[in-house]
Parts: sequence; structure tokens; C-alpha cells
Amino acid sequence: MMIDLHNHTPLCNHADGSIEAYVQAAIEKKIDVFGFSDHAPMNFDEAYRMDFSQMENYENDVLHVKETYHDQIQILLAYEVDFLEGYIDERVLKRSVDYFIGSVHFLGAWGFDNPEFIGEYRTKNIDEVWERYFAAIGAMAKSGLFDIVGHLDLIKVFNYLPKKDVRLIAKNAIKAIKKANMTIELNAAGFRKPVGEAYPSHPLMELIAEHDIPITFGSDAHTVQHIGLRQEELRLIAKAFGYKKCATFESRDRILVNF
Repeated sequence: MMIDLHNHTPLCNHADGSIEAYVQAAIEKKIDVFGFSDHAPMNFDEAYRMDFSQMENYENDVLHVKETYHDQIQILLAYEVDFLEGYIDERVLKRSVDYFIGSVHFLGAWGFDNPEFIGEYRTKNIDEVWERYFAAIGAMAKSGLFDIVGHLDLIKVFNYLPKKDVRLIAKNAIKAIKKANMTIELNAAGFRKPVGEAYPSHPLMELIAEHDIPITFGSDAHTVQHIGLRQEELRLIAKAFGYKKCATFESRDRILVNF
């Protein structure tokens, strides 16, 4: 099966293309399970996410295409939720969805993956930045709120890489993810970024496989053209680390399927 669980809509204000166009593209790419997981509303960085008032329309639109195309593709409903202490909102967490992706896009007020703020990397100790980032990933896992870890090593997006072995930096976060029984996605968006590789890196895939953590796949599409991009490469990476099954979800229940 071809699974693609991380995809956005224009409601996040930085994606293009209609929900229906995304579904039609997914069908053309022979994707079996396609998940919409747009950026959940939050009272922070509001310009890059839907408003709370738009959740109902978002969910209704996804459920509409789910029904319309049910004989051609399985459509899932989800949110990508920023893990930022003090801003995670119960109005999101109470929604009836198939899964929640938990992601870290901010270290304090710094949106480290936003090109507008790339200059801040040059003012910081990069190893310390990576330590802070993976501490946040570990805290996200320990919260028990989410089903999937989004783009595990997003902090590498602009190719500011640590001198310290990333496996040492990430080991406690990986243990927390395992203990929380979360799934980690192989995310194709990194291929489109300056780092030029998938999330997570091969060294981190070693750790993930050692801990027998389930995986899934995501295009992280923000345009129709992103859908299914480099998905075969993601599957080859997973196979190289011994994976034969990946996760899909239904009403927060994880289901492992052959890919």
C-alpha cells in the first residue's frame, strides 16, 4: 500500500490548490491512503495556520471528499499541531480526527524553519540549538497528546548541522517516543529544502530501527505538485533499515500495513 499522511490545504495560508485537486492528484499517483493534516489553529504565529473559526469548514471539506472518492481512495482527517508550551489548545485536541501529528517548529519565539529568521542561526551555538530542539521533541512525546512525530529532525532544514553525533543528541527523545508508543514519519519535504534529504536522516533511522519504532510516510505537500514526490525513495529508505510495514490510522487507532 502507498500511505501519505502529511498534507496541507490553503487554509494554512502558505499552501496552494484545492482539497479536491489534492485528492485527484493522490489518486493519479496511486496513493491508497491520503491524510489531510493541516496546521492546527493556535494563538501564536497566526499568519501561518487556519483560524479556530475555520476548523469546522476544514473538517467538513475533508469529510466531503472522503465520501465523494471513497471507492477510489481512503481519505483521513487530521491536524498537525505545534508543540509549544502554553499555546496547545484543547479546542484542537478535542476534535474527532484519525490522528494528530505533533511537530516542533519553534524554540521559544524563534520559528527556526522560517527563512525570514534564518539569520539567527549565525548568532547561536549550533550544538546547543540541536540539544534544545530534541529536548522539545522529547517533551512533546512525553505529553502523550499526539500519534505521529512530524519531520523528526526539522532543525536541519537550512543545513546548520551539529558537530556532536546526532544520535547522542537525539537518544533521549527517541526513548521518549518509544515509551509514548508514537509513530515517526518519513517526510519528503526535506528533499525540497536546502538540506536536500528526507526527514529523518540515516543516522537517526538507525536509532529508530534499533528501538523498533513504527514508521509512516508523508509528502508534507503544500502544493498539488508535492503530492507523492520522492515517495518511492522514502520507501527504499525504510526498507534499507528493515521496515516492511508502515502505520495508518483510524479514529486514533494505529494500523500497520505492508508497504
